[in-house]
Amino acid sequence: MLMVRKSADRGHADHGWLRSNHSFSFAGYYDSRFMGWGNLRVINEDRVAPGKGFGTHGHRDMEIISYVLEGNLAHKDSMGHIEGLPPGDVQRMSAGTGVEHSEFNHAHQETHFLQIWIEPDKKGIAPSYAQKTFADADKRGRLRLMVSPDGADGSISMNADARMYAGLLDGQDEASVALAPGRKSYVYVVRGEVSVNGTALHTGDAAYLDQETSVRLAQARDAEVLVFDLAA
Repeated sequence: MLMVRKSADRGHADHGWLRSNHSFSFAGYYDSRFMGWGNLRVINEDRVAPGKGFGTHGHRDMEIISYVLEGNLAHKDSMGHIEGLPPGDVQRMSAGTGVEHSEFNHAHQETHFLQIWIEPDKKGIAPSYAQKTFADADKRGRLRLMVSPDGADGSISMNADARMYAGLLDGQDEASVALAPGRKSYVYVVRGEVSVNGTALHTGDAAYLDQETSVRLAQARDAEVLVFDLAA
């Protein structure tokens, strides 16, 4: 089974300093049909104006991944981390028993990033943090594993039964991920065009896959794609 959700059908929020598209119900946007997929709970595509950001706020019992596309995001948290996230960087924050953090755009341009939440395997763990740069060359023409339960292939480890891949595909590039029985998958097109198991998707579109044996990407045109292998 493959279901497509078009970019324009997502939830939208415009706070002036923040413009956000919500793939799943979040904050003021609610749709009972879109509460998550497997253990993937949130994908927000956020655009933060220069000199603006999210003030200090708390999270608990959630795996939170940030993936910067343009600009730079300044992160500060109650664990003592003060970091900048440039394009290509992936940050994973395991909120566990509770963590407070802020995110700010000190750049002179808009910062465009994805905020992703995945439900944890275990609740009440100690909070933790990881960050890593994944060069474009490592994602070009293939799907690069970026986050996983066990840190395989140099990925960032997390406390969740899920894997997140990213690829930069164009022209004759093809890539695939095998899915074990009982798994779900979610494919998000960050930009460009690509076919997912023979179905065409464009910027901001997403594909929900269930009872499929693999995710197959082809017929790409300047595409950046995220693929999630998820617990049902």
